Amino acid sequence: MSVKRIAIFGSTGSIGTQALDVIAANPELFSVEILTAQNNDELLVKQALEFNPNCVVIGDEKKYQKVKDALASSNVKVFAGEKALEEAAAMDCYDMMLAAIVGYAGLKPTLKAIENSKPIALANKETLVVAGEIVMQKAIERRIPIIPVDSEHSAIFQCLVGEGRNKIEKIVLTASGGPFRGRKPNFLVNVKRDHALQHPNWAMGAKITIDSATLMNKGLEMIEAKWLFNLKPEQIQVVVHPQSIIHSMVMFEDGSTKAQMGLPDMKLPIQYAMAFPQRIPNKFPRYDFRKPDTLTFEEPDLKTFRSLALAMECLNQGGNMPCILNAANEIAVFAFLRNRVGFLDMTEMVERTINKIPFIEKPTLEELYHSDGEARNFAATLIEM
Repeated sequence: MSVKRIAIFGSTGSIGTQALDVIAANPELFSVEILTAQNNDELLVKQALEFNPNCVVIGDEKKYQKVKDALASSNVKVFAGEKALEEAAAMDCYDMMLAAIVGYAGLKPTLKAIENSKPIALANKETLVVAGEIVMQKAIERRIPIIPVDSEHSAIFQCLVGEGRNKIEKIVLTASGGPFRGRKPNFLVNVKRDHALQHPNWAMGAKITIDSATLMNKGLEMIEAKWLFNLKPEQIQVVVHPQSIIHSMVMFEDGSTKAQMGLPDMKLPIQYAMAFPQRIPNKFPRYDFRKPDTLTFEEPDLKTFRSLALAMECLNQGGNMPCILNAANEIAVFAFLRNRVGFLDMTEMVERTINKIPFIEKPTLEELYHSDGEARNFAATLIEM
């Protein structure tokens, strides 16, 4: 492999920092060309001084001068603001974008990278939740690969390598069940922020961890899978697998099932996406089959974890409904993390929003932007002042 130049959009988050660990362990294979962060200027500066990228972008324009001064002795160019993210994505100095910006904010830079014919290592599921049909159509037109980084979608992707002519009967996305598996609403009504952030298996950012606790994350992954793998909603199944060893499965039309297994470590799918189509060695811990866990599976509790049921409804309805779902959820999680709403209130906020915002069957990109704004504004009115 020649050295692959990586642009990490969202370098200070959980995925971004782990990607930099992978790059640091493989300097003969990867280099860093672009780093971006929204608010964490101190870590962004530290990363830039260590990896010497071509440029950095700080989303919060108020922190531009601080970052620029801190990097004055280096050759790193500094930009700021939402528009600068898109302009950086349009640069020709990199070979692959790692799209790791959390939430809706990752959509526009990812679209710009696709327009610039750059392969995408996609860790931002919301890009396909919000505008999956448009994004995938643009990628097909440009013949640009989108390689998933989410552990579940990476697992499906790996299971499908070499199976291009074989029809999928269904895919099975596994869920750990989060920290509240088996709990009922009378318990969840008292759940606080710190308790919800204690995921049993994975180390993730705050937003994704809360989504995992409500099972919304699995619903968003179902919508993402529909577009990534060109599936019908009825071909996508979720099962709770508390051990998080099987990351997902594909069942083919002959009944054969492929599963991808491994210890829960996001560095593996990050490395796989960046190095694809090759596998490269590493020193990550291995699952020891001589000391196996008992691997179990169960149906998700859709009555208690209604966020997953709402996501399934939006998946089936299509149009702009997944965009509305995502926008309302981002506002709800933001409020919960600031102790403004309760754990069960998040689902209530999402449900009221998807029932309020008008449905559009075949939305344009502009209509999706408008639906996102409408949903956010309405959801914000539901937060107790």
